[in-house]
Amino acid sequence: MRFIDTHAHIYDESILPEIDHILNNAHLSGVEKILMPGIDSTCIKDMLELEEKYPQKCIAMMGLHPCYVKENFESELAIVEEWLSKRKFVAIGEIGLDFYWDKTFTEQQFIAFKTQMQWAIDFNTPIVIHTRNAMGETIEAVKPFAKKGLRGAFHCFSGSKESAQQIIDMGFYLGLGGVLTYKNAGVAEAIKDIPMEYLFLETDAPYLPPVPYRGKRNEPAFMIEVAKKLAEIKDLPLHEIADITTANAERLFGM
Repeated sequence: MRFIDTHAHIYDESILPEIDHILNNAHLSGVEKILMPGIDSTCIKDMLELEEKYPQKCIAMMGLHPCYVKENFESELAIVEEWLSKRKFVAIGEIGLDFYWDKTFTEQQFIAFKTQMQWAIDFNTPIVIHTRNAMGETIEAVKPFAKKGLRGAFHCFSGSKESAQQIIDMGFYLGLGGVLTYKNAGVAEAIKDIPMEYLFLETDAPYLPPVPYRGKRNEPAFMIEVAKKLAEIKDLPLHEIADITTANAERLFGM
């Protein structure tokens, strides 16, 4: 079986010192490729060094995460734009809206999100969306860009059945991670009737480890538990989950 972890922060300081061990674990679990989301300028060096050291395995995105939209967001966006002009990335991400921790820079989050969505259209690149406590606002912000041909995914989907339907109606994918395995999260019910053609897998490592690893640092190898849960929900053999979700990721990200 062959899997793609479509979202993992393996350049994180909790993972990077053990990266060879982490990547070996991933390989043993069938995870062949790991997509790394950009957050802000501080992660770029480590992320691109990983991509250079492990070509075709560790693959970089580029973007400004909404939680890192602060007073200096314009200079951070300028760095993103510079990199997008230099070379091709599999996605612009992770970008979006997050009103969970702080609403101080709400207006700036919208500006950063819309700016990066326009760049995605300009550079013909998909986006990877982070949204927390802002699902409705995020979907409404995406709609006009989706009508212009924007493609992408809502990473770490944890919304309702209704929001899942709205997302796939725009032609966007749902990234499913450890939250799918949480008993009271409601994600299993939300995606039960969503066609498999709109789903793929991720970990968001080192965050949100799946059952039975809750409380531990997450890593790409643990994604097999998410795959098993999706197989249970969809009543499909695990190898079909691997084949379909991998093909979906390859289609969106052009791999």
